[in-house]
Amino acid sequence: MVAFAILIFLFLGSVEGFSTKSQPCTYDQSKICKPALATAAFSTISFLLGAVTSVISGFLGMKIATYANARTTLEARNGVGKAFITAFRSGAVMGFLLAAHGLLVLYIAINLFKLYYGDDWAGLFEAITGYGLGGSSMALFGRVGGGIYTKAADVGADLVGKVERNIPEDDPRNPAVIADNVGDNVGDIAGMGSDLFGSYAESSCAALVVASISSFGINHELTPILYPLLISSVGIIVCLITTLFATDFFEIKAVKEIEPSLKRQFNISTVLMTVGIGIVSWIALPSSFTIFNFGDQKAVKNWQLFLCVAAGLWAGLIIGFVTEYYTSNAYSSNAGLRVLVGTDGFAIGSAALVSLALFGAFVSRAAISTVDVLTPKVFIGLLVGAMLPYWFSAMTMKSVGSAALKMVEEVRRQFNTIPGLMEGTAKPDYAT
Repeated sequence: MVAFAILIFLFLGSVEGFSTKSQPCTYDQSKICKPALATAAFSTISFLLGAVTSVISGFLGMKIATYANARTTLEARNGVGKAFITAFRSGAVMGFLLAAHGLLVLYIAINLFKLYYGDDWAGLFEAITGYGLGGSSMALFGRVGGGIYTKAADVGADLVGKVERNIPEDDPRNPAVIADNVGDNVGDIAGMGSDLFGSYAESSCAALVVASISSFGINHELTPILYPLLISSVGIIVCLITTLFATDFFEIKAVKEIEPSLKRQFNISTVLMTVGIGIVSWIALPSSFTIFNFGDQKAVKNWQLFLCVAAGLWAGLIIGFVTEYYTSNAYSSNAGLRVLVGTDGFAIGSAALVSLALFGAFVSRAAISTVDVLTPKVFIGLLVGAMLPYWFSAMTMKSVGSAALKMVEEVRRQFNTIPGLMEGTAKPDYAT
C-alpha cells in the first residue's frame, strides 16, 4: 500500500515538475487553481484513505461472517426459516457496513479537502479520485490472495480426501478442511467485499469528477455535485426497507422458498430504488444544467440524468437474472454453462460499467475531444491493456497450481504419518 502511494505521488507530482506554483484553471483561464504538487499530495492521501477503508471493510466482513456461521448453525436446529433469517441479516449487516462506511469516509474527505482547495472544485475532486483507486488496489489483493488461498485448500482437501481417501467433503478428519473454510471466508467475504467497495468508490469518484467540471462545479452548487452520494444514501434506506420483506413480512418454511425470496428482494429493491432515484433527481438537481461534453458544455435536463441512472439500475437487475438463469439448479439443462458465467455476474457487470464511467471521467477532465486509435502510443496502450488480463490470469492460475500441490503433499503426509487419523481417534494438525 505504501509503495503504491509513493508511486502515485511521484507520477502525479512530476506532471508539472513538482511545481509548487499555482496555475490557471483548465476550464477557466481567468481563475487560479492549486499547484500540481498539492493535487499529488492530496491524491496520495485519498488513496491511503480508500485502501484503509477497503481493508477495514473486508476485515469487519470476515468477523461478521465468522460469528454468523456459528449462530446460523445453532438456529438451523430450529428450522430452515430461523437459519435463513440469521444468515440474511448477517449479510445485510455487512452490506450496510460497507456502503455506509465508504460513504461516510468519502464525505468527510471531501469536506476536509475543501478547506484547502476552496473554490478550486475541479482540483478537489480530481484529488478525491485516489479514494476509488485505493479501494480497488486492496480489492485486487483481497480477490487474488483470497482466491489462491481458497482454491489451493479446496483442491488439496478434495484430491486427497475425496479422491484418494474416499471421505466426505468437509470431513473433520481431513487436515485441509479448516484451511478450506477459512479460504472461503477470505475469498468470498473479504475479497468480494473489497471488490464491491472498489467498484462503489470508483463509480462515485468518477461521477464526482464529471460533476465538478459541469455547471455544478463552475457555480459551486454543492448539493447537485453530491448527487452520486445522495443516490448511495437513498440506496441504504431502500435496502433497509427491502430486508423487512425477507425477515418479517414473508416467512421461510422450506429450502425451496429461499431462492424465490432472494429474487423477490432483488425485484422489490430495484422498483423502490427507481422511485428513490426519481425523488432525489427532482429535489437535488435543477431542471436544467450543463455537463462537459468533449470540449463543450452540453445542456442536460434532470429527467435525462434520472433515465441514465435508472438504466444502470435495471441493467443490474437484468445481469442478475441472466446469471441466475445460467447458474441456478432450476435450469439444470444449462448447468454446464455455469463455468462461463460464474456466480459473480453482477460484480463483473458492475466493474465493466465502472470502467466506462472512469474512462468518461478521464476524457472529460483531460479535455480530450477525440481518441485516435491509430496514434502509436494509443495503439500500443490498447495492445498492452488487452494483454494484461491474460498475463495476470496465467500468473494467478500458476500460483494456484503451485500452492495446491504443496497442500496436497501436506495432506498426504498427515494421513500417512498420524496414526488413527482415518479412524477418527486422532486429530489432524490443521495449523500446518
